[in-house]
Amino acid sequence: MTTSKPFAITISRQLGTGGAFVGQQLANKLNIFFADRDILRDAANLLSSYEENLESREEKLLSFWQSFLKSSPQSDLITVPSVSPALEYTDQELFDTEAEIIKKIVQEQAAVILGRCGHYILRDEPNHISIFLHAEKDFRINRIQKLYNVPTDEATRMVEKSDKDRAAFCKTFTHKEWMNATNYDLSIDTAKITLEQAVELILEYIKLHP
Repeated sequence: MTTSKPFAITISRQLGTGGAFVGQQLANKLNIFFADRDILRDAANLLSSYEENLESREEKLLSFWQSFLKSSPQSDLITVPSVSPALEYTDQELFDTEAEIIKKIVQEQAAVILGRCGHYILRDEPNHISIFLHAEKDFRINRIQKLYNVPTDEATRMVEKSDKDRAAFCKTFTHKEWMNATNYDLSIDTAKITLEQAVELILEYIKLHP
């Protein structure tokens, strides 16, 4: 890697593949910034919203009816429950805001960026390595059960919904398939190796990256 400017590692991941752990470990070993909640917090500040409201919108799109009620000029004539502050801005506004935050971070310092289509946002950065973590569904369901102490059916629902939401989010803003390995520099099946081994694999890849 060239050293003329800070480098960035983006991690895209399926739910249950250990993305947060891998990202944090990479940042610790490289002694660089780990950006996850920080992006959410900065976006909340810029959009004058609350972090917990934004969290419900992360890497997912508004439902059809939420979008309709937000955009329809007649929506004030329809009796609906009070609208959360999280719905006071569009999906595009949220994506654009987080994209600017991500770009600003990597202009100022080396960083590991978790999710939020970082692989696409930083696609033109020469000092950028994109990682995709994936694993078979049963492995992820089992891991989610243990992590969150939920029954199998709940873990299954979480995994399936997350996959659907993230795929739709990526397709909408990048016009690419989220799980297509050609979108990334390195794809790792975390069901085949430990998360610690995944971290070491990425570190070795960084050494080989031009």
